[in-house]
Amino acid sequence: MDMIGFIGMGNMGTAMLKGAKRTFDGSRIIFHRKSVDKMKELAEEEKVNYAMSNSEVVEKSKYIILAIKPQMFEKVIDEINDSLDNDKVIISLAPGFTITQLKEKLKAGRIVRSMPNTPAMIGEGMTGVCFDENEFDENEIDVINKIFEATGKAKKVDEKLMNSVVCASGSSPAYIFMMIEAMADGAVAEGMPRPQAYQFAAQAVLGSAKMVLETGKHPGELKDMVCSPAGTTIEAVRVLEKFGLRSAVIEAEKVCADMSRNM
Repeated sequence: MDMIGFIGMGNMGTAMLKGAKRTFDGSRIIFHRKSVDKMKELAEEEKVNYAMSNSEVVEKSKYIILAIKPQMFEKVIDEINDSLDNDKVIISLAPGFTITQLKEKLKAGRIVRSMPNTPAMIGEGMTGVCFDENEFDENEIDVINKIFEATGKAKKVDEKLMNSVVCASGSSPAYIFMMIEAMADGAVAEGMPRPQAYQFAAQAVLGSAKMVLETGKHPGELKDMVCSPAGTTIEAVRVLEKFGLRSAVIEAEKVCADMSRNM
């Protein structure tokens, strides 16, 4: 069976490897990381293979997940390019690099561009994926889909939307964590113990998100369902509007997309 290789074992690379292990036999998975001790520890923990270099990962794999930061891209490409060929499938997680740019840099003609997010670490990720289906056979497309679906949900999108994916789901967990922290701070100010406050706030966010996904109702409609006339919630909503919650989020996402576009 074709091997699946991982280059870049930070939080996202590790999350995707562990996700792949849920779907694929460990004997099909290989990775490399700088720390030999940590590499052997992870290989033993997950019952997968390790390689002593990035080029060895490429040589032994058909599907290569590049889970590396943009600033490391040139260095890693120099290491692996001579081991690439057009039979390899490169799956890039780096923002800012288009498929055209990746094809110019890599000695491999078949590229998958993607943007996952950190909830992939617990199997609840959301990943935007784009590639030209005409370049892949059915089995290859199936493997690509399974790699991403192993860490949560995945949706194929047009490449022109990838910067939108970065701000909508790639970076947005940071905004949500800030919101949970602020909600908990408010509860602590009212006397709730902090661990309990985090639990209440986080579960409220989780439940609200599931309502959007499972009911299919517009978020505004769901908000209105909570806002009783002259009640506590509509007064809180009034204050959030006063201080520009919506505008702040929209402006943050605009900056996020611009950063991704200009990397």
